[in-house]
Amino acid sequence: MWDTGGRMSLRAIFLFSMAVLLGAADTSYLQQMEQWRALREARLKSDGGWLTVAGLFWLHDGDNTAGTGADCDIKLPAGSAAARVGVFHFHDGKTTFRAADGVAAAVNGDVEKTADLKSDSDKDGPDMVTVNALTMFVIHRGDKYAIRMKDKNSTYRRDFTGLHWYPVRPEYRVTARFVAWPEPKTIPIANILGQTEPTPSPGYVVFTLNGVEAKLDAVAEDDSLFLIFRDKTAGKTTYGAGRFLNTEMPKDGTVVLDFNQAYNPPCAFTPYATCPLPPPENRLDIAIEAGELKYGEH
Repeated sequence: MWDTGGRMSLRAIFLFSMAVLLGAADTSYLQQMEQWRALREARLKSDGGWLTVAGLFWLHDGDNTAGTGADCDIKLPAGSAAARVGVFHFHDGKTTFRAADGVAAAVNGDVEKTADLKSDSDKDGPDMVTVNALTMFVIHRGDKYAIRMKDKNSTYRRDFTGLHWYPVRPEYRVTARFVAWPEPKTIPIANILGQTEPTPSPGYVVFTLNGVEAKLDAVAEDDSLFLIFRDKTAGKTTYGAGRFLNTEMPKDGTVVLDFNQAYNPPCAFTPYATCPLPPPENRLDIAIEAGELKYGEH
């Protein structure tokens, strides 16, 4: 890089400057990834995070009793609440909560004796029933309804050992081509319950990774594309069922896929989640050695 007079040539100065700029960019990118991953873990550990999900109770027609009593349909953790907290009455897809006498139950923050509850499939739902450190709400999966329970004192939260990741590798941040379907389309997305839900898909992404071209069908989630995929690291270094990745909506026919942000589904942390599984088209024959590693024995 040095000329014969001991001074840097113009070309060498240019190359050196570019290296400094690229190094600064890499450092900035690494910091962004560290911040993103720290936020991911903080959300997981928060009062409403997935580590607090400690129960799932499928509703039957009529009264579903809730409490710590042994005879309750919705059995709450010992010492967490009264023997009988109340009743979730379910009929024809509608759920009503009735608090037991002497129980101060809040619905969306307001103490209520009786309240109709919207599920998580309702536009403004779900409604949250809170008793002490517990929160209960209705979820809707296929033709089934259940009460999901969150516990701020859950063992999953208390015993959490932290997330683990592949080292950040900029080469796993790739620009992909987005291809919209010619006509509105749904793709079948199965979940761990064995149910299959037709899910709207705006199109698919095509990208090249480690010299191999790959394709992933996408679904829309709020204002982003949501990718559910499985690769050859699954069951070895990453979660066996697959991982998730979000990216911004396409601009000018392209999207950026940053597999350093690939993350585990909730089922990696609690048995009471109802995670979607990768469709057959999204089971890749390549190893994506980036993103979140498997947690515990999963």
